[in-house]
Amino acid sequence: MKISKSYRSTLSTPIAYFISPHGFGHAARAAAVIEALHRVNPAFSFDLFTTVPIWFFEDSLTAPFIYHRIKTDLGLVQKSPFQEDIHETLRRLDTFLPFDPSLIDRLAQTVARQQSALILCDISPLGLAVSRVAKLPSILIENFTWDWIYQGYADVAESMKKHIRYLRPLFASADYRVQTEPVCQRRPADLTTLPVSRKFRAPADEIRRHLQLPDDRKMVLITTGGIPGRHKFLSRLAGLTKVAFVVPGAGRTTEIRDNVILMPHRSDMYHPDLVNASDAVVGKTGYSTLAEIYAAGVPFGFVSSSDFRESGKLNAYIQREMNGIQIGVDRFEDGSWLSLVPELLELSRNQPRGLNGADQIAEFICNLIGIGDKNIGWQEI
Repeated sequence: MKISKSYRSTLSTPIAYFISPHGFGHAARAAAVIEALHRVNPAFSFDLFTTVPIWFFEDSLTAPFIYHRIKTDLGLVQKSPFQEDIHETLRRLDTFLPFDPSLIDRLAQTVARQQSALILCDISPLGLAVSRVAKLPSILIENFTWDWIYQGYADVAESMKKHIRYLRPLFASADYRVQTEPVCQRRPADLTTLPVSRKFRAPADEIRRHLQLPDDRKMVLITTGGIPGRHKFLSRLAGLTKVAFVVPGAGRTTEIRDNVILMPHRSDMYHPDLVNASDAVVGKTGYSTLAEIYAAGVPFGFVSSSDFRESGKLNAYIQREMNGIQIGVDRFEDGSWLSLVPELLELSRNQPRGLNGADQIAEFICNLIGIGDKNIGWQEI
């Protein structure tokens, strides 16, 4: 256990948050919700249960939190950003599920000791199991659940069915369900929100100055989310001299090579700000990437695996609500997508409609547990 940001105040309202470590999308959505809750009421504090690296939350959060490094979810084992390893996923699921009752009891004691007001889950089923033993209300925040994802592999992996049977009632046991667009499987929900994304911090022109970009040079961000990929096309980027390409996860340190900027996954640049400063984004269709692009309104060259069940739903949402061009995985990996850059940059920038979904969720939770400024006299910020 590690204390981060600040020690918990005796006046705080603790919330336990169980977060899936599959990529960074669930962590980014959770961070957006945490910050929205903290903006409404700074007395909220958070216990984070996950194996997502602590630096991700240190970089994303101003709210006080305690980090509990524990495996709360498995999701899918990835061979690459676009390819799942079903056999290895099954092998690990067989050792992960069903949950060890002693683990559930220990975590229930932890959240009780922390005096948690409720348990949030994105989309960790372990948190739901803990909530039942701890007798705390649970809120499931999702745009899909793992039983639905695994159903897409049940025909090729018979043993997947036992895990689906175990997980389905567990996900259904949540006291409250919040679905965030793009929703993959619509179920009875207590709240359905617009996409949930972390808020931007720095103006776009400040980001571009930091990257040493001339005013007349377009910027394209290339991202595969929280799952690293090896880009074979990097050497070809230098040929498009009128465009600057920013590639997080492609270097150990930030390195500017004229119009190509290689960055580590963790850099001094906040990722949502890179999205907002871009003229277009090209990369994997993942939840947080989509949500941040939706908030920024920039065109999206979206790449998705046809094998992953979520992809079709996300693609349909992009085509309906956003401006973008679909790029096949093979075309992305071999670099032939570069011929589409001029067309992508011609697309207009959209304005998002309505509230950030994180603000909708924060309002829902505050109303649910009866905590708000007018109830306790805290000042809204």
